Amino acid sequence: MALPVREQVTYWGIAAAVFLVLLWFLGNVITPFVIGMAVAYFLDPVADRLERLGLSRAGATVAITAGAVVIFVAVALLVLPTLIQQAISLVNAAPEIARQVQAFLVERFPTLNDNGSPISRTLAGIGDTVQSRGGEVLNGVIASLASIVNVVVLLVLVPVITFYLLLDWDRMVAQVDRLLPLDHAPQVRQLAGEIDRTLAGFIRGQGTVCLILGIYYAAALSLLGLKYGLVVGFTAGIISFIPYVGAIVGGALAIGLALFQFWGEWWFIAGAAAIFVAGQMIEGNVLTPKLVGGSVGLHPVWLIFALAAFGSVFGFVGMLVAVPVAAVLGVMARFGIAQYRESRLYRGLAALEDARDGSGKDEDAA
Repeated sequence: MALPVREQVTYWGIAAAVFLVLLWFLGNVITPFVIGMAVAYFLDPVADRLERLGLSRAGATVAITAGAVVIFVAVALLVLPTLIQQAISLVNAAPEIARQVQAFLVERFPTLNDNGSPISRTLAGIGDTVQSRGGEVLNGVIASLASIVNVVVLLVLVPVITFYLLLDWDRMVAQVDRLLPLDHAPQVRQLAGEIDRTLAGFIRGQGTVCLILGIYYAAALSLLGLKYGLVVGFTAGIISFIPYVGAIVGGALAIGLALFQFWGEWWFIAGAAAIFVAGQMIEGNVLTPKLVGGSVGLHPVWLIFALAAFGSVFGFVGMLVAVPVAAVLGVMARFGIAQYRESRLYRGLAALEDARDGSGKDEDAA
């Protein structure tokens, strides 16, 4: 006999509470394990494809891990120092950029030359504010990364955890499947499949799109000769998981910087704009249809809320688990709504009439 709904809710509520408590108290400890699990989940389809090509699971895991380590080391040595240097340089240059904006506006609108005007005071304070706050943010980010994702975690612990999780991924999934409650196993498998499709579409698909766009924007702006092009392009790629936001923010920054660096050389300014227009066309017509497909069921506003809420409460590890938790809650919400629309609470008298019609048909058939 299946457990009553009230008892099932109690047990699942206890499991959710235990998960949140562990996340709260063991955040820094479980961070490398969460990262390793995310990387293993991302790379599992690659391992499956290599297996279909003839490699063993162990051979596929070794090949993927070796390739990932080589790519990570290359990026860390070649790109990361330049990226950090450009970010710091951009923050330090903010006061001078603000003064150039003020001079540009005063030249065309002389009435703004009044030092007591609100616009003048605002423009004068923007640069110093960005420099001070931006420096604090950069120092905080660097310090947080240094304390959470230290050298040992990056170079030893995460690759080791990822290797073993990727090696045993299919067996772990099969073991979890065998532990499902028998009465509810089909429904749980259906919900798990929807969650997997949502995560696969977002994390694997949209993550790959963001990576490709970040590389494209950073490389194109750097080839154009734009100062800080690497950090602007990288930032635009990261936030491209929100539709149009990456292109709008990155395009505004790139065009704004190009106006001061290439003033009078309009082809360079037009080139900066064309880079982001081309990026949007490539994303909308090629990358997103092929890598993401249809709707993945994660609304941008819901995703931003999940990242902000979990990041605020649980810190860095909370941001890592925000997307999976958001996907689970989204699928469960849609399932709950579907159940509600089939219930007597929603359908009212129509449900009773359908029940009577069904019983009448059964009697006639008998």
